[in-house]
Amino acid sequence: MRVFFYNFLKRILDIILVLISAPLTVPLCIVIAILIKLDSPGPAIYWSSRIGRNSKPFAMPKFRSMIIGTPKIGAEDFVEADRYITTVGKFIRKTSLDELPQLLCVLTGEMSLVGPRPLLFIERRILKQRREYGIDRLVPGISGWAQINGRTTVTTDQKVKLDAWYMENRSLMLDIKIIALTIKKVLLRQDIIH
Repeated sequence: MRVFFYNFLKRILDIILVLISAPLTVPLCIVIAILIKLDSPGPAIYWSSRIGRNSKPFAMPKFRSMIIGTPKIGAEDFVEADRYITTVGKFIRKTSLDELPQLLCVLTGEMSLVGPRPLLFIERRILKQRREYGIDRLVPGISGWAQINGRTTVTTDQKVKLDAWYMENRSLMLDIKIIALTIKKVLLRQDIIH
């Protein structure tokens, strides 16, 4: 029963925060889309196939920060990412503005503001570990406990442990803390490799 109420209130909080932020985020998204189109050929938004709740696939939008034809590799394994990142892409990745289109997924319920990051299909090892812990039953998030505790600077095993800790300790107060710490880390541009 406690989990039901938590999930219900979390969903309401997600919707309220996305709608409240819309007057700022919608114009910002329009400007970013124009800058991306002016910077390099290709669409402004990149749709990435991701694994969501209960290991079901969904299409996750991001602002395109790389040139067309970039290899599909997990962030921690991408050693030559810099040669594929566009000029605008460098800025939107460092500021995490490339994640803004995912607010649409929050509205549709495929994602939450807080939860384990949705995985790429090629990230089989961490997916297997998430299934073993039951983490894949959670709604994936734009940010999460692993993101504010190292993001791309932590190992796969550390991410799974952090996600498992979040699953066992999740609450609205923890979610609000993660949102606040995410904003702080984004403003300070911490824990971003590329």
